[in-house]
This record gives sequence, structure tokens and C-alpha cells, in this order.
Amino acid sequence: MASEPQGGLTEYIQHHLHHYTVSLGDGDFMKIHVDSLVVSFVLGALFCLWFWLKARKATSGVPSKGQAFVEIIVEFVDTQVKDTFHGDRRTVTPLALSIFMWVVFLNTMDLLPLDAPGWGVKAVAGAEVAHHTFFRWVPTADINTTMGLALAVFFIVLAHGMKAKGVGGFGWELITAPFHADNVIVKIILMPFNLALNVIEYLSKPVSLAMRLFGNMYGGELVFMLIAGLFAGWISFLPGVLFNSVWAIFHILIILLQAFIFMMLTIVYIATAREHH
Repeated sequence: MASEPQGGLTEYIQHHLHHYTVSLGDGDFMKIHVDSLVVSFVLGALFCLWFWLKARKATSGVPSKGQAFVEIIVEFVDTQVKDTFHGDRRTVTPLALSIFMWVVFLNTMDLLPLDAPGWGVKAVAGAEVAHHTFFRWVPTADINTTMGLALAVFFIVLAHGMKAKGVGGFGWELITAPFHADNVIVKIILMPFNLALNVIEYLSKPVSLAMRLFGNMYGGELVFMLIAGLFAGWISFLPGVLFNSVWAIFHILIILLQAFIFMMLTIVYIATAREHH
């Protein structure tokens, strides 16, 4: 990214909204956002490595500060699962923990300087190369990332529903609930309406999950870009520092809250899918 705006704030924002993409064919549909993929993979690996090292060194005695912090996170997530999901938590709690921590890591990238990648490219290859290099490192400000996470949750929810009710029972419930009838003819008449409602309900879950997280993080990133425009002049520099600090502190709450909401909705969807109607 360019570390200095070339054509005012508008061009600066437009530049920062471009992804580093690789095209696999003709059209935008075949483009891969390499920056989102790389950052997501690295942060996921760091999360796994961090928790694995703490679990490997865990002791039954007085825990270290690092172990105590990890235990607090795990206990917090397990408590949320226990209060929402009344079943075997052995797979649900690790899933909820992974979602919460990974989304927190992805969201936290929004607190890093927007122009840091541009500064690095400029230091190595010069200003011209930096101006034509794009790299967005907030994966959750990319609809592809949030939709990918939401679709993964969607298929996990379907798997839980089929496991709890069986494939036949799950399919039968799709066409017999929520509208029930004892009369066979009425039941047959209601089947397409039940199926339509259930399909809409299931499809709305990943869409709402993805759009909620994306909208909040994209909006937060855009506000940081607007505040960055205040650093262009000496008069607005000091207010820019103040606004940036206040928004960063407030944004920490958004980062944690959005990760918590994504995790809780996942748990609720799984618990709902396992219920018999």
C-alpha cells in the first residue's frame, strides 16, 4: 500500500480497499484474495501454537500467568457452551473456542497501522512499487472470509442435526415442521410451506453471520481510513491522534463483542439443530 495519499483522501481510501488478488481465470469470480488467506492462515496457526504450547506445559500446581490466562479463556467459553448447549460438549466447546479466538485474532488486525505493509514495501522496493502494491490485513473486513467462516458453521450445524435425528429424521422434519397436522391430506399440503420456511431459515443463518461480522469490521476499518486523512496536515494531526486513540479503544470492544456474538450464535444454531420438533 502507498504510505502517502497521491490524490487526496478519496484515492487513499480506494487504494486501501483493494486486495492483493490472484486470478485463476476470467472474471472477478475466479479471483483469490491472497492477503486475506495468508493472514487468516498465519493467525490461525499462531492461535493453535499458542494454546498447544500452554497445554503442553500445563501443570496441576500453581499455574503460570500465561497458563492462567489460557485457562480463563477456556473456562469462559466452556461456561457459555454449558449454559446454551445441553448435550455432549466434547466437540462443541473446542469448536466454540476455536471460533472465538480465531475471530478475535482476525479482528485485532484492525488495530494495526493501515500503512504498515506499504511502509515495508516502500523500504524494500521503493515508493513506486508500494503505490501499486495492495495488501489488506483485516481478513474479517473481507466478505469472502466471513462468508467462508459462516458456511463452515452452516455445514457443521447440518451435520449436528443429521447426527442427532438421522438423515431421514432430519429430512422428515424439514417438511413436517413448524406447521403440524394430524390429517394426512393437510400434512401433505403443508409440506412445501414447511420446506420453504426451513430452507429460508437455514440459509439465512450463514448470511446473517457473515454480514454482521463483515459489516462491523469493514465499517471500523473505513473509520480508521477516514481518521488517517487527518494526519495529512499539521493542523489536523493532533485531533487525528486523539480521534484515532478514542476509536481504537472503542473498537477493542467491537472486536471482542463480534467474536463473542459469532461464537454464541454458532452454539445456539447447533443446539437448535439438535432439538426435535
